[in-house]
Amino acid sequence: MFSYKMTEMWTTMGSTLASFMFIWAIIRQYCPYQLLRFFEKYSHRIMDYFYPYIRISFHEFLGDRLKRSDAYGAVEAYLSANTSKSAKRLKAEIGKDSTNLVLTMDEYERVTDDYKGVKVYWVCSKVMSQSRSMPYYQEQEKRFYKLTFHKKYRDTITGSYLDHVMKEGKEIRLRNRQRKLYTNSPGYKWPSYKQTMWSHIVFEHPATFETMAMEPQKKKEIIEDLVTFSKSKDFYARIGKAWKRGYLLFGPPGTGKSTMIAAMANLLGYDVYDLELTAVKDNTELRKLLIETTSKSIIVIEDIDCSLDLTGQRKKKGESKFFSDDENENKANFDAVRKEVKEEGSGSGSGGGNSKVTLSGLLNFIDGIWSACGGERLIVFTTNYVEKLDPALIRRGRMDKHIELSYCSFNGFKVLANNYLRVENHALFESIERLIGEVKITPADVAENLMPKSPMDDADKCLSNLIEALSDKKAEEVKKSSGLINEQDEEVEHFSPIKENGEVVGDEKEDDQAMKQIQR
Repeated sequence: MFSYKMTEMWTTMGSTLASFMFIWAIIRQYCPYQLLRFFEKYSHRIMDYFYPYIRISFHEFLGDRLKRSDAYGAVEAYLSANTSKSAKRLKAEIGKDSTNLVLTMDEYERVTDDYKGVKVYWVCSKVMSQSRSMPYYQEQEKRFYKLTFHKKYRDTITGSYLDHVMKEGKEIRLRNRQRKLYTNSPGYKWPSYKQTMWSHIVFEHPATFETMAMEPQKKKEIIEDLVTFSKSKDFYARIGKAWKRGYLLFGPPGTGKSTMIAAMANLLGYDVYDLELTAVKDNTELRKLLIETTSKSIIVIEDIDCSLDLTGQRKKKGESKFFSDDENENKANFDAVRKEVKEEGSGSGSGGGNSKVTLSGLLNFIDGIWSACGGERLIVFTTNYVEKLDPALIRRGRMDKHIELSYCSFNGFKVLANNYLRVENHALFESIERLIGEVKITPADVAENLMPKSPMDDADKCLSNLIEALSDKKAEEVKKSSGLINEQDEEVEHFSPIKENGEVVGDEKEDDQAMKQIQR
């Protein structure tokens, strides 16, 4: 009898709820929007009058979603450490150094937290939104944390609890922070209303200053400069400058410019943003990319002299100072043909061919007003040919410290010998010291000769290989100095294209095709 009554009651309740939902759907569909908003507005006010709890929301993105909210990140870190034990649904992420898991609340999970005898409630939620102006785009997720507490504890929560959450959350984020290597995608590949314009992987480069082939005094100078910068927040605020510093790394290929960047990141614990300028549509997108970079980061533009033709007009004005009229004309013809070949090969779908980033936009990116939207950033340019860069781009104040990475010295060789062979002293060191002082060889070439190629290769074998390579290089330089290799041979060698499987590839392909057209 009892079970029959319960069944009848649930049936009646279900029917009533279904009827109510049907009527509410009809009202929402046919009731004027202004009248519906009026009822919702005042119904919320009436409910809030009797409802004894206060709610505070922490949204992941605010405004135009240009930057992820620091408050949201701090709350997420705080809850992962303080409430993950009481939560029943969790999500796991890799933590610092990829060795531990960090547990955080899953969506729609509710947990409690106690602070000085006050109980508060946290809920992780999300809502789906769609752009009204562009309805064909997919719905986007908006995540937020909601804090609920009794109104009689308002002063305690807003006065000290939130400060406690922010402070402890930031400390936890710093402890669990996993450094990342970011790159930007071409603009035409971005989905609408995307959360970020950068994609990333875990940064796990092992380079350190201890393993770099560099003079000890120069290495010490760079380390001291970096550490001083990282501790100079108050100093930069006092002098009225944005907390950033520019580094220009220049030198021949193979001298360790990219390795230097990785060592800088590992020394300071910074993220690395590898900015590909050819994938940036215009100056506006360049600023948006800057806004989305975080503090404690290194923004890198490698081979900046090859990224975009930012200084072409200035070059053309100064060419007559260094070349004759005939040489300038030949060079202009070659550049024009090379440009045509490049445009034909790239096609209309190329992401880099349509970039409209200008020198002015790049200068503003480095030290304009927008460069102050964040702190503790390093901006690093690398180039093999520093003389090709516009002076305005590398002047002090933009590129504050110029670091030349040159050919390998004997001290640099000893670092590499210890790294590759675990040898600090050897009978062949004397011969290597003499040869390395007479020829120019890059650390990359030295490292390749010291690399064991088989299990049978020991220190004697590898050091002998290096001596042979140094001797061959010295003989080649002697031939050049004696005139046995003339300038025409050097030009042919300069324009000799790089081939893969018998075919010319890359920029050398464009040079080769351009030379053939000029010869015709």
